[in-house]
Amino acid sequence: MSTGHACVDVYQGAVAALVPYFVAERAYSYAAASGVVLAASLLSSVVQPLFGVLTDRWALPWLLPLSALAAGAGAGLSGVGGGYAATLAAVALSGIGVAAYHPEAARVARQAARGGQAGMGWFALGGNLGFALAPLLVSAVVATGGLRASPLLVVPALVGAVLCATAVRALRLPAPAARDAQGSGRDDWPSFLRLSGAVVCRSIVFVGLSAFVSLYVRERTGGGELAGTAALFVLYAGGAVGTVAGARLADRYGRVSVLRRSYALTTVAVAGLLLVPGPAVYACVALVSAGLYVPFALHVTLGQDCLPRRVGTASGVTLGLTVSIGGLAAPALGALADTTSLRTALLPLVALPAVAWLLVRRLGEPGGA
Repeated sequence: MSTGHACVDVYQGAVAALVPYFVAERAYSYAAASGVVLAASLLSSVVQPLFGVLTDRWALPWLLPLSALAAGAGAGLSGVGGGYAATLAAVALSGIGVAAYHPEAARVARQAARGGQAGMGWFALGGNLGFALAPLLVSAVVATGGLRASPLLVVPALVGAVLCATAVRALRLPAPAARDAQGSGRDDWPSFLRLSGAVVCRSIVFVGLSAFVSLYVRERTGGGELAGTAALFVLYAGGAVGTVAGARLADRYGRVSVLRRSYALTTVAVAGLLLVPGPAVYACVALVSAGLYVPFALHVTLGQDCLPRRVGTASGVTLGLTVSIGGLAAPALGALADTTSLRTALLPLVALPAVAWLLVRRLGEPGGA
């Protein structure tokens, strides 16, 4: 499931990684480029909670390989048609595939992990590695063959579909009624809503930087495409360390405490990214990545524990709606960058981790743990 998650989440990172090539080959403005990110996020943010509700009522294991294929097909088609509308439709298909995958995948992974933090950490790590590899995959394919070579991006989806189908066959998944019976305790909606608000803040920062950090670092350092690709890779690769570290730190200090400290670190790191000159910007990108990724798996397990009788819904929101909704802010950032500068447009991102810290400041462990 972890490796399959990596294959699917390649397509979350691939859309942002394609943005500089859309700008270079098709002369997209910042606003138009951010619209591509929005197309991948908008439908995903709407439909992912719906898939969560569906998986709470019915077992849908077949959805995992099918959604992986849809995510790959959309990304592969994004560079084929030259029209802007065709590009938006393709990345929207990819976003729907990603949305359909996560609620059921999170449930299956939780069962495979026997509910453990470490197991869910490995599952989240797989997704983060997929993010990290996306810029390298896109660069290897598109930088050599241009956007017309984008159909080659479907290969990870084929691998992910096979892995997901194999994992589902290896597990004895309980029927929905049995899964509901396994849930204990009451759903704590106020705590879940506070947690979701914090994840939205984290999402806007992450999606905003995913869309523009490559272009920003190229401007900031005077480097070329390689400098921007390296920055995006650092942003994603930090998830490999951050996600595993988050699970270990949570076992020692508690999930909520780790969340608070991560948001505080992210506030300082984003400010450094926008204010520190020269190559040191890469160190700031690494710190931002750590601050954003350490709480990633903890968001999922905390959400599931806040809503023990609606695990699919909780997964759909924490992995889907709150994450994808960050894409809704991307066009606003792009429009502001077109009228001012990219640095000015990114400055509001400094405040959002502080807002997330305030939201979880009085959050307690579900069940009083």
